[in-house]
Parts: sequence; structure tokens; C-alpha cells
Amino acid sequence: MPDLLGPWTLMWRKFRRHKIAYVSLWIVGFIYLLALFGEFFATSDIHETNRRAPFAPPMGIHFMTQDEDGGRSFLLHAKGLKLTLDKVERRRTFVEDPDKIIPLGFFVKGHDYKLLGLIPTDRHFFGPVNSRDRVYLWGADRLGRDIYSRIVMGTRISMSIGLVGVAMSLVIGVALGGLSGYYGGWVDNGIQRLIEFLRSIPTIPLWMGLAAAIPLDWPPLQTYFIVTIIVSMIGWTSLAREVRGKFLSMRNEDFITAARLDGLSDAEVIRLHMVPGFSSHIIASLTLAVPLMILAETSLSFLGIGLQPPIVSWGTLLKEAQNIRTIIQAPWLLIAPGSVIVMAVLALNFLGDGLRDAADPHAN
Repeated sequence: MPDLLGPWTLMWRKFRRHKIAYVSLWIVGFIYLLALFGEFFATSDIHETNRRAPFAPPMGIHFMTQDEDGGRSFLLHAKGLKLTLDKVERRRTFVEDPDKIIPLGFFVKGHDYKLLGLIPTDRHFFGPVNSRDRVYLWGADRLGRDIYSRIVMGTRISMSIGLVGVAMSLVIGVALGGLSGYYGGWVDNGIQRLIEFLRSIPTIPLWMGLAAAIPLDWPPLQTYFIVTIIVSMIGWTSLAREVRGKFLSMRNEDFITAARLDGLSDAEVIRLHMVPGFSSHIIASLTLAVPLMILAETSLSFLGIGLQPPIVSWGTLLKEAQNIRTIIQAPWLLIAPGSVIVMAVLALNFLGDGLRDAADPHAN
């Protein structure tokens, strides 16, 4: 008799056939790898300023150099920038300096940091061979800070706030939605009226009011935690309604009645029989909720009512591009973090679609 495949094995096989979702899984995994080892992948200290490089443009990577005898040789490098005066627009601009070669390499020495917050080291995955050189792969901001490194380090805040917010929404949504659908009656009425009240409040004014209550002298960690709670306050309501509908349709099924007659408590019936019955829907809802949390944090920070500097997130980086003059002079301040946000949100959405299709027991 051939071995029977388990549900998780079948789910994985179905998921791998969804090519876009499978590629998105690797993209999301790489993004969280950046978030976990941000200092290792950053090329410079995110708080280091450079008075000589405000709004420095992105520096291209070159592979070949010309020798003194006219020959060409391989050398991974970037060319330095020099400041010139644009007589037409009457402003300072940066142009590539062909005589200044900045050799690049892998696993080079740079600024000191603690890997995973524990291991002191100065090794970086990629960067200039000479630690005194500065390379701006995605340009610099108004203070001469490296945008690439700040985006890499901002990944930790923006991606983790989605996970924490979704975890909070999962606990509240499944708990209240399950109670509402399982017991019905006055419990159902009370929880549904609470959901309707929260959903009737305009989201942006609610966020603004709650964010305004955060004291300005709070440390960044407390501010991060409060912003996560603010983002999660509305996210659980839609999940709670979906869970309620599932519980209403399942609570009178024969297997639920048999579980009650077998002596199981209400908590055991919900945990062992009802929640696993729509686990595919919960998985899809959670995966698709992460990009919504990321966009919510980005919007709050962009509007100035979320995370604030010196905390570095994708939203605080986009806030740097609020000025039209800044966008004209340094469009990379908008394009670089905006492109990363779009890529992350699309990858998470495709991943959620693939997980939903793979976990659906009724799908072919």
C-alpha cells in the first residue's frame, strides 16, 4: 500500500505549482533576511552625515578599468563624484569623476556594529574596500546620509510592524469573532455593535487622534509599540466578521454536535475542530493583511503621525520626499523607498494568493 501524503505535503506541492507565489516566497524571504541582518548588508552607518554630499546622486557600479598602457582589466568599482556649478540652473550639481576610482568588494571592513545585537564585528556583505571611502548606491539625502543603507535598515521596522500588527489582529479577531459566531445571542450582538462602531469611525482622524496622544519624550521602542497597536485597532474587525460567519455555518454541523456529546468543552471544540476547519482562510487573510499593515505604517509616518526620526522606516524615508523642490533635485528620495514598498507589497499579495489556493481543500 503506497504511503499517504499528509495535508502539509499536499499543500506544499500545490503551492509550488503557483509559480508567481513561489517566486514571491523567495522575495519575501530575502526581504526578511535583510531585516534580520540589516547592519551586515548596509554599506555605511545610517546616521553618518556628509556635508560634502547633500543630495548626492546614485553612483553606478563599473566592472572594467583602463590601464595606463591603454589596456582594460576587471575591477569592481564605483567612480567618485565631484561638485560643479550648473550655470544654466544656477545650482550645485554632482558629476562623475573618472579619475577617482573607489574599489568595491564583498565581505569588506566598515563601521562597527553588533550582528543580531550580540556579536561585535565590522564585516559587511558589500561595500568599498577602503573603509574611509563613501559610496552611495541609491543616492544620498539632504544630510549626505546613504539612502541604500537607510532603506535596508528601515526594512526591519516596516516589515516587523506588519508581523506584530497581524499577530495582534489574529488573536483579537479569532477570539472575538469565534465567541460571536459560536454563542450568538447577546454576545453576538454586543461584539457586532462594537465592530460596527469601530468601522464607522473615519480611519485617518482616528489614527491622528491616537497618535497625537503619544508623548513626544517617549523612547523609540515605546513609540513603535504604540504605533503597532494603533495600526492593529481596525485590522481585526474584518477578520472577526469572517470568523463569525464561518462559526455560524459550522456550529450546527454533525461533527461539532458529536464533539459536544463526547464531553469536550466549548474551548476544546473551537480549538480542535472549528478553527482547523478554516485554517486555509486564516492563512490567506493573515498573509494578505501584512501588506495592509505595512502601507498603514508608511501612511502614518508619511503624514507625520506615525514613527518619527531618528527611527528609520520606509514611511519616515518617504517623508523626506514631501517637498516638491526636493523631489525635483533628488527624485531618488521618492523612487528608491517607493519601489521597495511596491515590490514588498506585491510579493506579499502574490504569496497570500498562492497560500490561499494551496490551502483550500476544495480547490482542484
